[in-house]
Amino acid sequence: MKEIGRLAMRAEGNLWVGYYAKPDTMEGALFLGSIQLRFVEDKDRKNAFMGLMREAVGDILQEATGERPSWTEPHRAPESERSGSA
Repeated sequence: MKEIGRLAMRAEGNLWVGYYAKPDTMEGALFLGSIQLRFVEDKDRKNAFMGLMREAVGDILQEATGERPSWTEPHRAPESERSGSA
């Protein structure tokens, strides 16, 4: 299956932010949501927020293609996109 977009998670200041982005760039990325980093220091909370962001991307892709994406292990963002330790 062709990759048409991705979930991009980034630390921005004291927030952890989710975006739907093109496979190779953050240009034009769609803001999905954010949460204060202190609330996702716990692994279970972090996974819950990631799950919500994945569902949002799933909705976007299902609307566009008629199919929900399958999720694999996260890929490390390119060095130019890394902004923190979230």
